[in-house]
Amino acid sequence: MTPRPRLLFATTNKGKLRELRELVGDAVEVVSLADLPPVPEPVEDAETFEGNAVKKARAYADATGLPALADDSGLCVDALGGRPGVHSARYAPGDDRARYEKLLSELAGVPDEKRTASFQCALALVKPGGEARVEVGRCEGRIGQAPSGSHGFGYDPVFILPDKQGRTMAELTPEEKSQVSHRGAAFRKMKPHLLGL
Repeated sequence: MTPRPRLLFATTNKGKLRELRELVGDAVEVVSLADLPPVPEPVEDAETFEGNAVKKARAYADATGLPALADDSGLCVDALGGRPGVHSARYAPGDDRARYEKLLSELAGVPDEKRTASFQCALALVKPGGEARVEVGRCEGRIGQAPSGSHGFGYDPVFILPDKQGRTMAELTPEEKSQVSHRGAAFRKMKPHLLGL
């Protein structure tokens, strides 16, 4: 039996890892940074999601000798000029809740129709010494007035999906979320390249 190709998904986020493993099934053995000896973490200083994803994937592919998949994603809020954007994970010190509470406080007094936002994701696949393959996904919605829901992570509790009866991303099941999410869209575009490893 031919061994399955190994793919390093450059994340320690268990939610993201589970999503990718479900997407590729048994065709590819997906390992995470937690499964390997420590590797220096690249600095995410690019100005775009695509730039950060490629930088991470290339650094980890070169360091481990494995094909590496990296994502960079975040929330872009129109009323805030696209912030937090590439700084979504570092928008406020502390946990997810601290970040979405800062967001809600910045949007205090902004009416619902001006709270439009999008989740954006860039996925980069790099084989050691090879070129980067990049796919992007987007999910449109708006920021609610208060958090709702217990699924998901990050800004999911405050991100409302108009075409899901006004539920937040955190009120969707994992299956529903992967159908509509920015990461799900990018993963589906990348899937043929992952299965071709």
